[in-house]
Amino acid sequence: MTTPYPFTAIVGMPDLRLGLLLNAVNPAIGGVLVRGEKGTAKSTAVRAVAALLPQQDVVSGCRFGCDPQAPDPRCPDGPHGVAAAEHRAAALVELPVGTSEDRLIGALDIERALAEGVRAFEPGLLAKAHRGVLYVDEVNLLQDFLVDSLLDAAAMGVVHVEREGVSVRHASRFLLVGTMNPEEGELRPQLLDRFGLTVEVAASRETEERVEVVRRRLSYDADPDGFGARWADEEETLRDRIAAARSLLPTVTLDDAALRRIAATCAAFEVDGMRADIVMARTAAALAAWDGRTDVRAEDVRQAALLALPHRRRRNPFDAPGLDEDKLDETLREHGDDDGPDGDPDPDPDPGGPDGGSGDDSPDDGGRPPRGGTDEPGVPEQRAKNTRDAPAHQAASPDQEASEQPTSPEQQAPRPQSGAQPGERPPARASEPFRTRVLTVPGLGEGAAGRRSRARTAHGRTSGARPPRGALTALHLSATVRAAAPHQRTRGRSGPGLLLRREDLREAVREGRESNLVLFLVDASGSMAARKRMSAVKGAVLSLLLDAYQRRDKVGLITFRRAGAEVALPPTSSVDAAAARLESLPTGGRTPLAAGLLTAREVLRVERLRDPARRPLLVAVTDGRATGGPEPVRRARRAAGLLAAEGTASVVLDCETGPVRLGLAAELATALSAEAVTLDDLRADAVTGLVHALRDTAGTVPTPRRAA
Repeated sequence: MTTPYPFTAIVGMPDLRLGLLLNAVNPAIGGVLVRGEKGTAKSTAVRAVAALLPQQDVVSGCRFGCDPQAPDPRCPDGPHGVAAAEHRAAALVELPVGTSEDRLIGALDIERALAEGVRAFEPGLLAKAHRGVLYVDEVNLLQDFLVDSLLDAAAMGVVHVEREGVSVRHASRFLLVGTMNPEEGELRPQLLDRFGLTVEVAASRETEERVEVVRRRLSYDADPDGFGARWADEEETLRDRIAAARSLLPTVTLDDAALRRIAATCAAFEVDGMRADIVMARTAAALAAWDGRTDVRAEDVRQAALLALPHRRRRNPFDAPGLDEDKLDETLREHGDDDGPDGDPDPDPDPGGPDGGSGDDSPDDGGRPPRGGTDEPGVPEQRAKNTRDAPAHQAASPDQEASEQPTSPEQQAPRPQSGAQPGERPPARASEPFRTRVLTVPGLGEGAAGRRSRARTAHGRTSGARPPRGALTALHLSATVRAAAPHQRTRGRSGPGLLLRREDLREAVREGRESNLVLFLVDASGSMAARKRMSAVKGAVLSLLLDAYQRRDKVGLITFRRAGAEVALPPTSSVDAAAARLESLPTGGRTPLAAGLLTAREVLRVERLRDPARRPLLVAVTDGRATGGPEPVRRARRAAGLLAAEGTASVVLDCETGPVRLGLAAELATALSAEAVTLDDLRADAVTGLVHALRDTAGTVPTPRRAA
């Protein structure tokens, strides 16, 4: 087995190291969500911290990793009584993005259960991770029902499996670590809240630090064992410190002053629910234990807030996680005592940490970054660097936007983008988003689970049965019995048991909802350039993007103006990126509608090759005008006909306004075999109002026609 990269050899990233170490001290904190750009050693750090966890005793032969000193009384492999113990390292379990629910929570051996009449249960990854580390790379790409099961187990410490009349329960307590690249999409806010802490990581822009990263990595790749041996003493020291902090943690006292600071901080930042308060309390206690203290200070509360609150401040998927540290310090001062928010100064601060980021390889502070007020050396500079390093596409939070609003009329006018051509209008701000009506793809798909269109999925209502395709995952019991019943006499059945063969098994066919590829084709030409109109259009598209986020869709953005069309955003799961591209969209020039439609056709062709099961929905946002080049209207209708002939589901968002309307968008919808929807009709409340009106006048409610 290859020697893992030493945790103490990691350069920089103090917040990441601290978050991992605090969860190693107290897994009840709820894990760490690591957000950051690709190539920032997120996975390396997680695998490295697993090697630091103290070794543990487990009941010999127990598949669920029970502690011999306190075995789970309801362990499926128990009762254990006085059992032999074996000594082993803490488990590191990696959860693949494409895993199944059975692999995660465990599966029943259906064939043995029916043929032999025994309750046979095969443990899943949650059982294997008990008392260890469960690592989910790209957690934002994990299917929602898997994330729900995962986070429920992390919060409760118990896994329940209820399936086909068999009930299994076992303990599952682990250090949960999820990593994600925000460019590939966000987690839902309610799932973000289930992670105890979150940290942002970005590659250093300091030349010497980058040189040291490369030097150490090349040295490790050349001789993993030799590199690990050079860091063995530091690793052992840090391992002992984790064990000591774990032992000290039960004696740490959270006095009323610390609890008031925690409650006041959570109230000041208006976080939802009480989970943030509890996580902050556990984190502050772990910080005190990590420093070898039994009292929680204001500095512990401040650091706990910086780790536990940023991701809970998100109000919608376009808000970047963050925390106003000036407001945090002010809150702590108002509800603190004489020591202020910084607490007593550390008598011997060591900002270098175990990674040698400052040139010192000493592991004394175990990865803890400098803490305290903003007067502390190095803290403002580091925060400024993190701000510069943040991805450019991340949208600002409402608080940030409010603080950055210009005051003078000259400042209020949006500035054109760099490189803007003469005659272009500066980008218009989007109007307030609203709840939209549901746009769906007709028919029954088999794409990734989501919340938009009808599909055959692993979860949902049972609509039929069929012979299993591969491993049996969802038994249809009555269909299996019906298939086996005619053969019982010929198979020589003489007892009460049912004689089954593999060919008798039937799996349930279930119908639920799938996610789709929503491709936006936005007209950015001069005919759309009126600021009020473009603001309304952007607000409508932003509303549809919010809807796509909630329904777990992929999105793409194509714009057309002047001489052609541009793929502003290739299909991606990052709705944030689409919103950022939309916000900076300039307008002006002619209307090459045909070029936009043909570009959309090509993008969809490529996406069908990449992901054949994901069905697309084209949303054309235009007033239907076509100008520029020879026969622009005819060419646009011909391009629309090609999309219709290929069966592309489309919706035309008619942006034409004013007392005189040409109806060109409706003509385009006819050519696309699509439905034309006005900006007003897109609102969900408009559909609701229509239904109420029909109920009042006719007494019946016809089924609203969904967009084709």
